[in-house]
Amino acid sequence: MTRTTRSSDSDRTRIRTAAELGPRYKWVALSNTTLGMLIATINSSIVLIALPDIFKGINLNPLEPQNTSYLLWMMMGFLVVTAVLVVSFGRLGDMFGRARMYNMGFAVFTVSSIFLAITWFDGEAAAIWLIAWRVVQGIGGAFLMANSSAILADAFPSDQRGLALGINGVAAIAGSFLGLLVGGLLAPINWHLVFLVSVPFGVIGTIWAYIKLHDTGIRQRARMDWWGNATFAVGLVAVLVGITYGIQPYGSANMGWLSPKVLSCLIGGVVLLTIFCVIETRVDNPLFNLSLFRNRSFLFGNIANFMASIGRGGLQFILIIWLQGIWLPQHGYDYTRTPLWAAIYMVPITIGFLLSAPVSGVLSDRFGSKWFTTVGMLMTAGTFVALIALPVDFTYWAFAVVLFVNGVGMGLFTSPNRAVVVNSLPASARGSGSGMMATFQNSAMVLSIGLFFSLMIVGLSEHLPDAMSTGLTAHEVPAADADQISQLPTVAILFAAFLGYNPIKQLVGEHLSTLPVDDQNTLVGLKFFPHLISDPFADGLAATFTFAIVCCLIGAVASLFTGRKSDAAPVDDDVTDRSPRSAAGQVPDRPENLRVRQPL
Repeated sequence: MTRTTRSSDSDRTRIRTAAELGPRYKWVALSNTTLGMLIATINSSIVLIALPDIFKGINLNPLEPQNTSYLLWMMMGFLVVTAVLVVSFGRLGDMFGRARMYNMGFAVFTVSSIFLAITWFDGEAAAIWLIAWRVVQGIGGAFLMANSSAILADAFPSDQRGLALGINGVAAIAGSFLGLLVGGLLAPINWHLVFLVSVPFGVIGTIWAYIKLHDTGIRQRARMDWWGNATFAVGLVAVLVGITYGIQPYGSANMGWLSPKVLSCLIGGVVLLTIFCVIETRVDNPLFNLSLFRNRSFLFGNIANFMASIGRGGLQFILIIWLQGIWLPQHGYDYTRTPLWAAIYMVPITIGFLLSAPVSGVLSDRFGSKWFTTVGMLMTAGTFVALIALPVDFTYWAFAVVLFVNGVGMGLFTSPNRAVVVNSLPASARGSGSGMMATFQNSAMVLSIGLFFSLMIVGLSEHLPDAMSTGLTAHEVPAADADQISQLPTVAILFAAFLGYNPIKQLVGEHLSTLPVDDQNTLVGLKFFPHLISDPFADGLAATFTFAIVCCLIGAVASLFTGRKSDAAPVDDDVTDRSPRSAAGQVPDRPENLRVRQPL
């Protein structure tokens, strides 16, 4: 049975109420949770731009078929883990204290970063070590993501939550783009620094959170929904693993969506998630409180967030491929420099986001969220149209303007969307509700990778084999060899572009040394491979960004159904009154109702 946590003799430190903590406490909570979200999301993307240096550092070729799974799990392992665990960890925060669970997450995250940084061996063993500790790092990140919004909702009054959640949201989204820049700067120096950079911030954040953060919200003791946790975790992992392996070749097919392994994961995962939904309607304390979806703002706010996350996640990957694999080499940048410069050239999207997200959060507190989120999604959809219209070999200033407007649109959407969803939650469900929101967002990121890679592969497959065969034979590669090379899995070419590799030397192999010197130099030069895939890439680009446009339009329509005043959490849930109430609405002043700080 649910009950409010009471003090006990084992509690070492009495916690003060929000009023006793004073007006400065909410800013302490905001600054610490913003640091936590920034570090977590930077690490969700930092390896994407650093993958070439990481794999070179551990002496493993990620383009060899037997190593593709290592590449995929290095890219997606962190996101899969956070997507699966955030709801459970948000529920634990509701039960045992959000600050306590958040603090634990900072500690786990810091320890895992240390072990990632001290990797000392090579080859497959190093890849497995890195993936395993990335999973542990994802566990820490899930604690941070699940409880940060709830801590802020407890600390801030409802008329300031848009600002607080907006700033927190800026850290969450901007971190995913800043991670690219940080990875691009550090990886060429030493790939270990990619993981080491988080350690000092993690140590400071852990100590700071333990000393300064308090559980000021309503805490509910309840039985853990073990069957719900099990079916949800296994079902979601199965679906996400199926998506991960669906983009790998299977037999003679370019992708493995029809392979028994992928079909088993997808079908089995959907069955388990269906069973999970049935379980959640029959237990007293469900992991997913499905009744929250009766609230229109919570339902449609999450739909909009899910669609926006799909578009945003796919955009990040396509831009990396576009810049590292095609545009930068065509403009004279050596492949060893493309990761850093790809991150630099994507800075306009971060600037646009950083400028608009805090402002939209403040304004949505005064004028409501609906029109900000709707306009933000429509602006983002317009930028995808503009990206399709740009030539593959674009003029940079036009590209930068489109990215800047895209960042502004995402900023207009993100802060008000987070505020309207969290404001619709009752205080006792803010941890699990925030975890549900983070689950949809992180699952969408993994789903977007699978969908966008699949659409890109479909677009490339139509014209790439002919372009590859024609281009190679034009430079004296025997027709039979050129035809064989052109039939290699498209995903290998796509991964090469994503990593900023020039795969021609590896694809042509021993035949390269038999060609005239001029042809050898042309084939392995900076411009042959990018020029070869430019036209097929344009087809894939149109397919992927058209899908992103549809997602943004769905998100815009869903946003129109949010923001009703009747959907807001009751006034009694506001920060101004955190004491448990009696049935008559009176605040009992018995000693056992004084909440106390639970030590970590």
